[in-house]
Amino acid sequence: MCDDEIHQGLSQDFSVSRRGFGLAAMAVAGYATTAEAQAAAAVVEKDVSVKTPDGVADSVLFTPPGKGPFPAVLIWTDIGGLRPVFRDMGRRLSAAGYVVLVPNPFYRSQKAPVVEGALNFGDPEVRKKLFAVRAAMTDDGIDKDSAAYLGFLDAQAKVNRKAKIGVQGYCMGGPLTLRTGAASPRIGAGATFHGGTLVGKDASNPLLSIPKLHGQYIVCEAQNDDKSDPTAKDQVTAAFAAAKAPLKLEVYPAMHGWCVPGSPVYDATQAERAWGELLGLYKRALV
Repeated sequence: MCDDEIHQGLSQDFSVSRRGFGLAAMAVAGYATTAEAQAAAAVVEKDVSVKTPDGVADSVLFTPPGKGPFPAVLIWTDIGGLRPVFRDMGRRLSAAGYVVLVPNPFYRSQKAPVVEGALNFGDPEVRKKLFAVRAAMTDDGIDKDSAAYLGFLDAQAKVNRKAKIGVQGYCMGGPLTLRTGAASPRIGAGATFHGGTLVGKDASNPLLSIPKLHGQYIVCEAQNDDKSDPTAKDQVTAAFAAAKAPLKLEVYPAMHGWCVPGSPVYDATQAERAWGELLGLYKRALV
């Protein structure tokens, strides 16, 4: 559903920082209200190391204040990887009442951030590096990572192990969301935002994961992704229908990358729509 040209929306400003950004910067960080930003300030953020069969994934864990227990959520980043803006997104979600894990998906190659400073996907050297670290994530490796991340979440004292776990992904994280959902019955809900290549032609085709899903899903597609492959949404919808898996798919009037604050194509209005859909999904399904 996306290509190199569409990926230009991934150029981002790394100045969005988890530490010390004030309420005046809440719009940049993606917060809709001052009250929401204040709630996020009470969330506990902790850098953690998650052991996987292939090594140790540097990650960040967010825990809401209070006794809990709380449902858990795993976030797959876009191809830019774990960086300040995804810490902000994890913190915001945790403030809504979830224990959130955001791993560095490229831990096999290096610790986060993979790209220092501003992320400019228009730079050929940046693209080369990001595609290389993505290539190091094999399908088998992703499955092993998913199991490790879910196990880590379930081991947290404040996680409600009787509730289902949520998983969400952006850009390259879209297919990983479906793959994770197919790998574990612990997943009760999944969401993809401007997901990259949800329809493939080989054994890695994300559509092959759909019959194995256990929960409810939303797919929020960008208008330029839809334009580049108008049949993709129909194939995804048909696959979910054949599997009798609950799905809400919508093409948003926004560009690839619109959900991630700091992107030049970030669309606050449409990002808030998508965020509202996400919270509604989790409220319904993570029980």
